[in-house]
Amino acid sequence: MKTYLIKKALNNNVLIATDVNGNEVVLIGRGIGFGKKSGEPIIQEKVEKLFVLNDPKEQEQYKQLLSTLDEDTLKVLISAVEIIQARSDMPLNEHIHVALTDHLVFAVSRMRRGMAIRNPFLLETKALYPDEYKIAAEVTAMVNKQLTVALPEGEIGFIALHIHSALVNKDVRDLTRHSELMVRLVKMIEEQLEVVIDKNSIDYMRLIRHLRFTIERVVRGERIAEPKKITGLLKTEYPVCYNLAWKMIKVIQQTLQMEIYDAEAVYLTLHLQRIQSRVE
Repeated sequence: MKTYLIKKALNNNVLIATDVNGNEVVLIGRGIGFGKKSGEPIIQEKVEKLFVLNDPKEQEQYKQLLSTLDEDTLKVLISAVEIIQARSDMPLNEHIHVALTDHLVFAVSRMRRGMAIRNPFLLETKALYPDEYKIAAEVTAMVNKQLTVALPEGEIGFIALHIHSALVNKDVRDLTRHSELMVRLVKMIEEQLEVVIDKNSIDYMRLIRHLRFTIERVVRGERIAEPKKITGLLKTEYPVCYNLAWKMIKVIQQTLQMEIYDAEAVYLTLHLQRIQSRVE
């Protein structure tokens, strides 16, 4: 069992401690600092819902955040991470303590000043990360109830991105950049094919997920097999979709500044043809 030695209780919910190697850590959990004194040992496994910040940069940022929060608000924000951890089947990157806390503090402050911010990627986030979205909805409802605010549905999308970021160890900024790219690509499809895609349809969900996996393959440098037998057929039978697919590939390539293999255009053409056939 991991044992830590308490250095200082910052408040009832946060302790500064050292591990067995003398490294400083921040211990986070509701009520873990209550009545604790410097020099006392604390065993991680015996403290319910305890989180540990090991990274010095994360520690410092979290300590700075603490100075801006009252203890009741901090309890709610710790509860938010506890809900996410309890509902997830994977460990969370510790950065979520800083990133999500900072986001929620800012979101609550904006709402109390009547300054709601629209989420332009809400539908895409809901389609891409349904499990994270469900958890985020629960977190948002809890925050609204406990802090007597009314965070809008758009905030569920933002929180879902933070959850996904913590689960897959990806920067929220990269996820947002990829969402922006997907929105841009969907607009290209609607303009070029002269259609309005139903954002609640199965076809839209399939398209968004395909675009997501395409972007992720490009980022990883992963190659997929090209079905050469149908490449010529698609080019001949569906020239509009095939040409649009290549235009979209070029946009992805320019945005990510990475190489894209030709096979991606083939599979994208199939998705575009499905969308076009629905409206003909």
